[in-house]
Amino acid sequence: MPVCRDLFGRVVNYLRISVTDRCNLRCVYCMPAQGIPWRPREEILRHEEIVRVVEVAAGLGIQRLRLTGGEPLIRAGLPALVAALARIPGIEEISLTTNGVLLASLAEPLVEAGLSRVNVSLDTLQPERFARITRFGRFDQVWRGIEAAERAGLTPLKLNMVVIRDLNDDELETFARLTLRRPWHVRFIELMPVGNKGEWGEDFPGAGRRSVPVAEMRARLAPLGELLPVNGLRGNGPAQTYRLPGAAGTVGFIAPVSQHFCAGCNRLRLTSDGRLRPCLLRDGEVDLAPALRDGADLLQLQALILQAVLAKPKGHQLSDRALPRDGRMAAIGG
Repeated sequence: MPVCRDLFGRVVNYLRISVTDRCNLRCVYCMPAQGIPWRPREEILRHEEIVRVVEVAAGLGIQRLRLTGGEPLIRAGLPALVAALARIPGIEEISLTTNGVLLASLAEPLVEAGLSRVNVSLDTLQPERFARITRFGRFDQVWRGIEAAERAGLTPLKLNMVVIRDLNDDELETFARLTLRRPWHVRFIELMPVGNKGEWGEDFPGAGRRSVPVAEMRARLAPLGELLPVNGLRGNGPAQTYRLPGAAGTVGFIAPVSQHFCAGCNRLRLTSDGRLRPCLLRDGEVDLAPALRDGADLLQLQALILQAVLAKPKGHQLSDRALPRDGRMAAIGG
């Protein structure tokens, strides 16, 4: 089996694919209320172009895929794309990150197409607060989507909560308690300072006091009992994972700022318009779109992908306040 390594010896076997830069929510930490300028549709990679990139990448050692956005479920024909990707030799797993709004109707078709797992971004369990954070979303739609995903077999089901001081940090225990009776993996994520340094609107926390470091999150869960380390959980990525005593599920912490995980980074990111990004939090991309549309052969495309692999930096520079210029997660496909 091919093995692809970067200049620091890290095996690169994971590709995150943004299938759209558009979204059907306007979460305060991700996007302004009026949205952002969308890329013209003709610039977005077609299904067959995404499949071509993955075919070439699989030949170099890529084994795992994650479909992202924007919101990937708004991409027309997504189950057909998943089915095409699942047929590619060497691809072992396809997962998806979603806000869950459209998941109730798409969970079963996606499973039938070959989707393995799903992560649902959910920052609160309170319907009114959910509408406030997302600006107009409906919590009940997302909860129905979560239940549909579980019924369809998109497990282990993961809930991703971005923890923000004075906005939702009072729900840490409530989220963790979900794992006591459900076999879900709840992950608490530090807010990354990308595209969200300005004001979010009236009654939202100011830029200087939003972040909650993982060490504080863990301390806030102490009343629930000892966090017991869990190792070897498939698809766990950068999360430090634990189980509460007697819990059916797990609690994870992702600390891109206070305890970065760059030393174990195994991924590339493909933006919706065809640029390979070696690091989420550093500028620098390899544009595949011109080569794809000019009929580049296998060796030419392999060379471009390897160029991105070899451009992976040792780590991001958030500690030096160096941020990517392309500063919206919806645009980057985080």
